[in-house]
Amino acid sequence: MLIFVADPGSNSVLGAAIAVVTGMGAGIGIGFATSRACDGIARQPEVKKDIRSTMLIGCALAEATAIYGLLVSIMLIFVA
Repeated sequence: MLIFVADPGSNSVLGAAIAVVTGMGAGIGIGFATSRACDGIARQPEVKKDIRSTMLIGCALAEATAIYGLLVSIMLIFVA
């Protein structure tokens, strides 16, 4: 890859760009979980409360990875 670049600051920007890509994975995961939850609620409306609470916990865990990626990218840009 582009590890041996003359400007050392550009390496941190490249690392920050790679760290932000975690947001795409979180978005795909949350979309997949939401679509499956909608399918489950459509098939069994009587367990709507259980499906919704499980989906919200799963979405929060998926969003945490995106937040960690954002924090890493901010640290790489401003600290390194």
